[in-house]
Formats: sequence, C-alpha cells, structure tokens
Amino acid sequence: MDAKQPVIEFKNVSFTYAGEGNLPALKDINLSIYEGEYVALLGLNGAGKTTLQLCINGVIPNMISGDFEGEVFINGLDTYDTPVREMAKHVGMVFDNPEFQLSQMSVAEEIALGLENLGVSYPDMLARIKEVLGIVGLSGLEERSPFGLSGGQQQRLSIASALAMHPGILVMDEPTSNVDPIGKEEIFAVAAKLNKERNMTVIMAEHEVEVMAAYADRVIVMNKGEIVLNGTPQEVFSKVDTIKELGLRTPQVTEYANRLEKAGLIQMNGMYPVTVDQAETAFKELFK
Repeated sequence: MDAKQPVIEFKNVSFTYAGEGNLPALKDINLSIYEGEYVALLGLNGAGKTTLQLCINGVIPNMISGDFEGEVFINGLDTYDTPVREMAKHVGMVFDNPEFQLSQMSVAEEIALGLENLGVSYPDMLARIKEVLGIVGLSGLEERSPFGLSGGQQQRLSIASALAMHPGILVMDEPTSNVDPIGKEEIFAVAAKLNKERNMTVIMAEHEVEVMAAYADRVIVMNKGEIVLNGTPQEVFSKVDTIKELGLRTPQVTEYANRLEKAGLIQMNGMYPVTVDQAETAFKELFK
C-alpha cells in the first residue's frame, strides 16, 4: 500500500474556528488514505471528526473562517487553491441530517441540482439520475417529494445526489444518527456496496462500532483534535482500556474477550475478536 499514492493526504494540518478563545479543532494532523479504503472515524462530539471531513472537500478553509495551517491534497489537488465546486467532482459529502440537504420539489430535481451547477447536459443528467437511483435502491421514485420519504430513504437520496457528481470519495458524517434501525441498515448496505463493488473510498464518522468493525478496513479514533489511534479494526478495538478512557466503547465481543482474558480464562495476547465470526473461532475451544 505504501507504494501507491494516497487519494487523501493531510500534511501538518491544524485548524481553529474563528472566534476569540476557541481551542484548535484540529492539531497537526498527518494522515494518508488510499483508493478503495473504508475508513471509520470515531470520537466523542467535539473530537474533530466533522472538521477533518470538511477539510476533505475544501469547505475548510475556503468557506469557513478560521486559522488554517498545513496542506490537504485530494487526488493531488491542493484544497486551498481548488474551488469547492471543483472538489465536488472528487468528494461527495453526506451529513447527519438529510433534511438539511434537501430543497427541491422532487427526487429527480434534488439530484439534478448539483449537476446543473456543473453544466451537465440534459441527456447526461437523466442518465445519471437513473444510474444513482438504481445504486441506492430508489428507482421509480423520481417524481416523489423528498420530504415524503422515510428518514432512511432521504439519506439514501442524499447519497444519490453526491454520487451523481461521479466522485471517487464518499465522506459521511454520522449518516445514521437521525434514522430508524431499518434506515441504518439501508445506509450501511449502500456504503458497503459502493466500497466493495465500485472501489469507492469511504470515510464514515459513526458510533455504531459493531458495524464499523465489520465493514471498515481502518479505524481512526480522534480526541480533542488529534488522532490518537489509527489501525485495523482489530488493532484499534483491542485497545479496550484506552478506548474506555476516551469515553468510547468497543464491540461487545471485544469487551467480552478482554474480560475473559483478565479473568485468566483465555490468553489472546491483547488482540481480541471484533466480529461475531472472529469470536466464534476464538472461543471455540473454551466453550466446547
């Protein structure tokens, strides 16, 4: 992987929002993310997850005031010098509340809005609308009002609007926080499909650690604007005590394995299962 060029690269990035007395939201971030990676961002509110994501599409520093230091490159483009509308061709953004992103009278018009801003021709626009609605499972709803959709459908429409720009990177900021359990499953399934079938780079801030353990290639834990853990789900979630100290939690099977090891019932050398399948293999001998 090191031989490949990163599609996202942070070099010594720090950012403090404008306003007297504000503490840095990001502190000296150095990070490389590669094509096709599924990266989970974890951290308490205020840890810096959203700020880091807004740096990926250039909203910071180009549209939000503050003290910005360092460099962010997306597919080799410096976000400081690249207009946000140009970055939208590379990075699709999906936020936590889909209603804040919806403004048009129909599903089709919602998707067409961004395409119009890019000057996409009408025939290409129709083709893209059909394409992305098929990807997110909303085919046939072109004329429906976005505000008549369920929460999960609204969020999938937000994803479709981002995908219509044909980005290679999808950034999702707690996309399931305002939807019901069925909607959550729909959104996680779409993100996994895009990552596996289309090799799309996915960066998702999320609190559902069991899901992130199952889908993510890499987990990044942030605290007070800094990256404190960065590795595979097993490497990161096995730091059970550290994650607890940060006010976060690990997958239940990981916590269980940690307790078994502390009780002297198993020996796992500090590397615990993070999914049910891994736990079944790890505990097979113990529960014969």
